[in-house]
Amino acid sequence: MINPTPITKVIGVLLLIISGFMFSVIPVSLLCNSGDAVHFITSGLVTFAFGISFWSIRFNKNHGVKKREGYLIVALGWIFMVSFSTLPFIVSGEIADITDAFFETMSGMTTTGASILTDIESVPKGILYWRSLTQWIGGMGIIVLTVAILPLLGIGGIELFVAESPGPTSDKLHPRIKETAKRLWFIYFFLTFSLTVILFLAGMDLYDAVNHAFTTMATGGFSTKNASIAHYDTPLIQYPIVIFMFLAGTNYTVLYWGLKMRFKKVWRIDEFKAYFGVVAGLSLIISIVIFIVSEISFEKAFRESLFQTVSLITTTGFVSADYTSWTESLTLLFFILIFVGACAGSTAGGIKIIRHLVFFKNTYLEFKRILHPHAVVPLKLNEQVVAPRIMTHVIIFLLLYLMTFLLGSIAVVITGMDFLSAIGAVATSLANVGPGIGSVGPVNNFAHVPDSAKWILSFLMLLGRLELFTIFVLFTPHFWKSN
Repeated sequence: MINPTPITKVIGVLLLIISGFMFSVIPVSLLCNSGDAVHFITSGLVTFAFGISFWSIRFNKNHGVKKREGYLIVALGWIFMVSFSTLPFIVSGEIADITDAFFETMSGMTTTGASILTDIESVPKGILYWRSLTQWIGGMGIIVLTVAILPLLGIGGIELFVAESPGPTSDKLHPRIKETAKRLWFIYFFLTFSLTVILFLAGMDLYDAVNHAFTTMATGGFSTKNASIAHYDTPLIQYPIVIFMFLAGTNYTVLYWGLKMRFKKVWRIDEFKAYFGVVAGLSLIISIVIFIVSEISFEKAFRESLFQTVSLITTTGFVSADYTSWTESLTLLFFILIFVGACAGSTAGGIKIIRHLVFFKNTYLEFKRILHPHAVVPLKLNEQVVAPRIMTHVIIFLLLYLMTFLLGSIAVVITGMDFLSAIGAVATSLANVGPGIGSVGPVNNFAHVPDSAKWILSFLMLLGRLELFTIFVLFTPHFWKSN
């Protein structure tokens, strides 16, 4: 039987944390003189009150978190976080419509980066800071942050970590889940701080540097400028963002070993080698094509190619140029990149490279098995045999992802969007990228999307952020059976 006590307690803690983040915007609002501090006071107090109420609910004395409770906490926790995080937008009147506010906040928390704002630079700085902060919170997953403090509350956290990070790898930086969460957040904070300093020294003002550092490390892509990173058409700013987007798309276990100077161990990771190879190869090929079809220098062609390749494969969604205006073939290639994703165990969305590796390696080996039916041909990654359960998980995930994309596209087309824009919107929402193709391309936004489609896309963002299984398992009869 599902125990509701830890569910309400953890949701209460999450809301208290969200209220704390809301209050943290007040100094920024006052320093920027943006006139929206009162909206964060109101929103924070409301969220705090509900957090205390949820925390105070007692159903029984058993605080254990089992698998069912873990999945419910993650799913309901994200819904409550997103719902209450809409308050600053609604209270301030900057996004008064509930559908638009929920869409923008879901896009932020899931680090998708799809926006309904048509004039970003006219929005008060406090609200824009909160918009960026929602991505930074969601980037690593506030659940993981909560895992670090749950032992203090008498609640175990391993089930939450599994539900929040349902990828095919189970690497941990430390055998204790609390210590793992602390190390993850230390790396995340360290890289965010480092990028902030670099961008500030490169010419951004401190406000913009902080905002772009937040959304870069979260692989979210929200910007404080209407033209996104194209506003900063300088190598001094764009190259550091490329490097940190790449790092944000790297498995945090690999980053941990890199920070400890264990580079040989880093290079033994098959997924990282494939990730590096794909980015390097595609960037070089695309830059040559851009140089041929455009009247720009090779450096600029290479920079734009590298930037957009890394931005899309890491599902960050920053825009340095309109990639749909280059050639039809490159538009198709960038659309395919939306489905690739970066590394498992990173803040990136998408399918993830490790799943592609398992699928393609197993497909290749299947031909060998056909020729030698009695031979034992194991699939290996990082010089270790991949368990059949992992291969089954990957195949099911890919099929489920494809089915979700197809059904989602049909549903969005029914709402009135044209076919090209519909598949672009669904693909970019499910992969948590941001820009797509058609009328939701890199120079457009989602303001014109029908309200019904926005709710569908919001659901797809959540599905993508929690990698399908965490949400879909709730709709199975087995989940709700007592045994």
